[in-house]
Amino acid sequence: MELTIYTDGASRNNPGEAGAGIYILRNGEPCEQIARYLGTTTNNIAEYAAAIIGLEHAVKVGARRVNLYADSELMVKQINGQYKVKNEGLKPLHAKVKDLIARIGSVEVHHVRREKNKEADALANKAIDERIKS
Repeated sequence: MELTIYTDGASRNNPGEAGAGIYILRNGEPCEQIARYLGTTTNNIAEYAAAIIGLEHAVKVGARRVNLYADSELMVKQINGQYKVKNEGLKPLHAKVKDLIARIGSVEVHHVRREKNKEADALANKAIDERIKS
């Protein structure tokens, strides 16, 4: 089974109220939307959290091939080995992503411009908005 996963992390202020948005397609058809409130954290941590949630879903459903898209150039380049992970807070999250990728097997991680990531962005903001209202 092949999944396409769009992820986005949002943080109001930095750090601030944060949310993760994950928009998943199975064989090109929308199949799952996840909006998760993350508490108070940084934007970079929120980006990693969204990727982890998406990849955990892929492992749970037995995906064998995943294309992961995110608008965080920093995270994508760190996952793909183009940038070193220097921030101590991101190191365990990076390790978790790499572990999940190894469990799936075939994972490609791509940077996508923000305007091509609208669904995940809306889900991340929805998670924050719903938490703030309650």
